[in-house]
Amino acid sequence: MPRNKLFLVFFICLFFSWGAWAHAYPSRYGGSLVEATSSDPKTFNIIVTSDANSQAATSLLFEGLTTEDHFTLKVIPNLAQSWQVSTDGLQWIFHLRENVKWFDGKPFSADDVVFTFNDLIYNPDIPSPSKDVLTIDGKAFKVEKIDAHTVRFTLPVKFAPFLRVLEGQPILPKHCLIQAVKQKKFLFTWGIDTPPAQLVGTGPFMLSEYFPGERLVFKRNPHYWEKSPQGDALPYLDKIIFLIIHDPQAQLLKFIDGEIDETPVDGQYYPLLKPMEARKNFHIYEAGADFGTRFVCFNQNPGTNPNTHKPFVDPVKLSWFTNLEFRRAIAHAIDKKKIIEIVNNGFGLPQNGPMSPSSGFFYNPKVTVYDYDLNKARAILKKAGFFDRSGRGTIQDKQGHDVAFNFYAAASDDPIEAQIADIIAADLRKLGMKVNMVPLEFNTLVNKLMATFDWDMVMIGLTGGEEPHFGKSVWHSSGNLHLWNPHQDKPATAWEERLDEIYDQGVQELDENKRKILYDESQRIAADELPVIYTVLNMDMYAVRDKFGNLKPTVNGGVFGNIEEIYEIRH
Repeated sequence: MPRNKLFLVFFICLFFSWGAWAHAYPSRYGGSLVEATSSDPKTFNIIVTSDANSQAATSLLFEGLTTEDHFTLKVIPNLAQSWQVSTDGLQWIFHLRENVKWFDGKPFSADDVVFTFNDLIYNPDIPSPSKDVLTIDGKAFKVEKIDAHTVRFTLPVKFAPFLRVLEGQPILPKHCLIQAVKQKKFLFTWGIDTPPAQLVGTGPFMLSEYFPGERLVFKRNPHYWEKSPQGDALPYLDKIIFLIIHDPQAQLLKFIDGEIDETPVDGQYYPLLKPMEARKNFHIYEAGADFGTRFVCFNQNPGTNPNTHKPFVDPVKLSWFTNLEFRRAIAHAIDKKKIIEIVNNGFGLPQNGPMSPSSGFFYNPKVTVYDYDLNKARAILKKAGFFDRSGRGTIQDKQGHDVAFNFYAAASDDPIEAQIADIIAADLRKLGMKVNMVPLEFNTLVNKLMATFDWDMVMIGLTGGEEPHFGKSVWHSSGNLHLWNPHQDKPATAWEERLDEIYDQGVQELDENKRKILYDESQRIAADELPVIYTVLNMDMYAVRDKFGNLKPTVNGGVFGNIEEIYEIRH
């Protein structure tokens, strides 16, 4: 066969072989993801805000020096590729990646890190929520540039969660923002009216469009530094769209109708969605127990209102609420199994201590468990002097006062809160207590808890996580979230004094095993002393269209925690 014909046959075979391979292994690049968010961002200036919707809108744009492996919960490199710590735990040297560019093509460098901390976070004219977390004993970290890609942090004292704190702190571009700082205009920079092209980060996606009340549109960052294990430039998706949908039920309906690609699934909606999976081409993923806690708490604040000169809590009620046996009886009257079965459709776990099993290493499962037993609760109350002395079906204390109080809970469109509160209140009434349910708008409820302190019993929730020190504002006696008796000048009880010691020691202990011993003890104290009485943990579940590859749902990362690696499956 002539040489030119042989070459032609080879070329044709190669062409068809390539076509077959391309058909079998289509490119991962391209495609889009449509999600829902409950509200507009308040700002794109992530330094001056901590609201969830602003953070969600900027999480694709900005990155920190460290991040977290959502499976192991270990801190891993991000904008910093490595680090070293001195033997005394006070000096940390970070080696930055040299291949990182900002959206505008300018190189990322140590100047940006120093600027973010010294000129923004520690700037006295800028009210940054990060300042509290990044300040120890009133002292800031010293942040210095060693060279273009090396930064040194000097801490005032040892600080065990240091690397984990850094993962939540985005680094911002000095070249874009330094003039705003010098002109004292930074507080008005990067508001929601800022043209998207002026928002400059290093993240996998860039904001391309924002229509208030309607949607946010993000496009792929072509300069993104991260590569896949196979060497592919990331991210794979071309576009991410956040539709702004205020009503959770409307969001659910839009998912069913195919207008969005993912929705969180509560236990109450699981029976509705599960039968639709095959027909509607989606799958429900169960990630695990949530970090967030929901609990009831009694007001033990002995203080006096400076304006009215009256006690925050009626002294009679205060004597009940500060009685451990009274709180033990309440703990035995919370039917966690019923809450899980009726409210969560079987998806949930009873919570007995401050941390979730999903917290991993620092979670302590060996704490006191209060089984649901109304007879046991009655016996505890009677021994403590609370029983029906009048024959009217209402219990009284030793002085003959009816046990009656207000039970506050947040009024919302979500029926779960009201259902749980009603179940708890019904059982307390079975014990002979007069419980007056008072639903309040959330901000009004928070004002009672944080400012006016005029409440009896409350049900509320707090976010959680894998680092116990981040609960210090709840468990330290001086903390503003020490709800039952906040802002104490000195610990009111011996057990609160011990918790203060644990949190003060634990934050400076660099040996994780020694830290665990301390925080295990703190969880046992919380369960034994019952300043808050836990209910149940929700299970994190997500419904996702059957159109994405590389999904790796976790409790901490959510369903799209590895968004840069996710691709749209196309045939």
